[in-house]
Amino acid sequence: MIKIEHLKREFPNAMPMKDVNLEIRDGEVVAIIGPSGTGKSTLLRCLNGLEKPTSGQIWVDGEEITSPRCDIRKVRQKMGMVFQSFNLFGHMTVIENIMFSPVDLKRMSRQEAYDLGMELLRSVGLAEKALNYPDELSGGQKQRVAIARALAMNPGIILLDEPTSALDPTMVGEVRRVIRDLCVTDKTMVIVTHAMDFARAIATRVVYMDEGIVYEEGTPEQIFDHPQRDRTRRFIRNLKVLELNIESREYDFPGMTSQIQMYCSRNQISSRLTNHLQLLFEEAVHRLLVPALDPVQINAVAEYSEEEQSAQWTICYGGSPLDVTRSKGELEYSVLEGVTQEKTYTYNEFQELPNRLVLKTGE
Repeated sequence: MIKIEHLKREFPNAMPMKDVNLEIRDGEVVAIIGPSGTGKSTLLRCLNGLEKPTSGQIWVDGEEITSPRCDIRKVRQKMGMVFQSFNLFGHMTVIENIMFSPVDLKRMSRQEAYDLGMELLRSVGLAEKALNYPDELSGGQKQRVAIARALAMNPGIILLDEPTSALDPTMVGEVRRVIRDLCVTDKTMVIVTHAMDFARAIATRVVYMDEGIVYEEGTPEQIFDHPQRDRTRRFIRNLKVLELNIESREYDFPGMTSQIQMYCSRNQISSRLTNHLQLLFEEAVHRLLVPALDPVQINAVAEYSEEEQSAQWTICYGGSPLDVTRSKGELEYSVLEGVTQEKTYTYNEFQELPNRLVLKTGE
């Protein structure tokens, strides 16, 4: 079991952890989520002894690993760490990377370490890459090798720091599959991630960190569907909803398309659905509404449903009644027809932005 009490880490210009208190039971899969800069990765580094806390205590299986008397090398034998940037030794082959720690720390024979390494490579689907060097692998393959290397010490605890964040979207799936397989073992796992659908799918408990503390924790259903505290609710809502406001014809169109791309990436939205959302915004808002309105007053909200694998724009705008979905014959109308599953337009003169257009799209 891992027990953390009043953990604090202070830097000259920042204090990512103010007072972290947390218990992780044996066999749990704990996903740590929260805004950037709230100490999630710092917490993992403190657990593995890569970062020294300013104050506070950490116990692993009853041993205080923050004590000056603790042999951190022995503690690390109980913990495997997977970094977002892989951290493989570039001058070693794949199999040599995996053999290194068992030979160096466990005094395992090279033959035993080789046999173990090949078994682990087969388990992550990379046995044929044993003699390759890291720079000959894709990002997804490197991360699978990093996971195999962490497992080579047979740790009871595995720490994963944003294991898919440095990967191209096409490579994320292969790493997730390996991690999912690990989750059915009896190992304790602590995963820092921004991929909410992944956290929901694999975790037995979700920890939301904010303001330098464990702000809220619970089952995935509790945190994602019924958060109890304000900051958690705002964080979860902001992950699922993107709101854009346009008040001028000279608005920053490239900047807003970048925001749409970042929103889709953060929510692990497929490239097809991302393309649909961007097309709908460009055609409905940028090409049809902005030139037609005077003054320009547009509020556009994108929402994504993981369950339905669909997304929609709800676009409210000022002026007299204007239903752009009836602009037949226009190229923009043809594009809207091609990617929209459902369209609804209503006008309510009592609203500040009386025109309301909903465009729903899916896979």
